[in-house]
Amino acid sequence: MIIIGITGPTGAGKTTALNELTKLGGATIDCDAVYHELLEGDIALQNALEQRFGDLQDGSGHIDRKKLGAIVFQDQAALTDLNAIAHRAVVHKVGELIEGYRATGTYAAIAVDAISLFESGLADLCQETLAITAPPEIRVRRIMAREGISEDYARARVKAQNPDEFYTSRCGHTLVNDCDSAADFAARAHALFESILQTDIH
Repeated sequence: MIIIGITGPTGAGKTTALNELTKLGGATIDCDAVYHELLEGDIALQNALEQRFGDLQDGSGHIDRKKLGAIVFQDQAALTDLNAIAHRAVVHKVGELIEGYRATGTYAAIAVDAISLFESGLADLCQETLAITAPPEIRVRRIMAREGISEDYARARVKAQNPDEFYTSRCGHTLVNDCDSAADFAARAHALFESILQTDIH
């Protein structure tokens, strides 16, 4: 079983690519979802965050993500501390999930889908890394359609993220989603994953 770290900016088409890996017998770990689940139920993470940032609970006893976001939004030191705390928790949990998948013996590959693949240290868990990028105009249109947001907000989201070179210079593989259709990009991703899996077998 091979562990593939997948990263890249929002709106580039990671979900389409991941669906193709699933068809080839792979499983996916969505690190955003892992983080949100930990915020809801991991007492150690909640305590670490409150030790650093003070009372963050909402009325139901969960971490208030908006309150946390307001604290770190304009404070770079606070954001750095949040990332350090969150990354430690996510890396630990992803390691556990990988071992769980490995123990089943049924998966050809595990994809670790993480926008902060390298900053978090998650890349150290992976044998292969893949950057998925797309031209900014395509990403803007895709984010607008997916999230129902304005063009100005979508452009601000795209501009705020790392440039493509940040991802491509660090990854062993790159997929550029400049295809005319999702089906064309899916075929491109499928072919790359087949190649990676074949290399792992041999």
